Amino acid sequence: VQLQASGGGLVQPGRSLRLSCVASGSIFSINVMGWYRQAPGKQRELVAHIASVGVTYYADSVKGRFAIGRDNAKNTVHLQMNSLKPEDTAVYYCNLNQRSRSYWGQGTLVTVSS
Repeated sequence: VQLQASGGGLVQPGRSLRLSCVASGSIFSINVMGWYRQAPGKQRELVAHIASVGVTYYADSVKGRFAIGRDNAKNTVHLQMNSLKPEDTAVYYCNLNQRSRSYWGQGTLVTVSS
């Protein structure tokens, strides 16, 4: 399984950014795809995830600002990030969990700064 993330960049506070991730390889119909992030000097944390049946989870810090969605037919997951704050600055990693195995993308840097 390979995960390819895209969409990171530099954005001003209050603006929006959309991350995308495409999974390829042996993808099973039942899985959970999501996004984690790791800020400098901090541990990697879960931002949001979405199950193949559509159930979602959001970290408290992003509730109401971020929205996760997926296209099962294309094995893609998106993260729409609105009202971005400087504390959202981090490397964002795409993740896929299936059959007790976890797969990671290469990470994409999001920098929120004026």
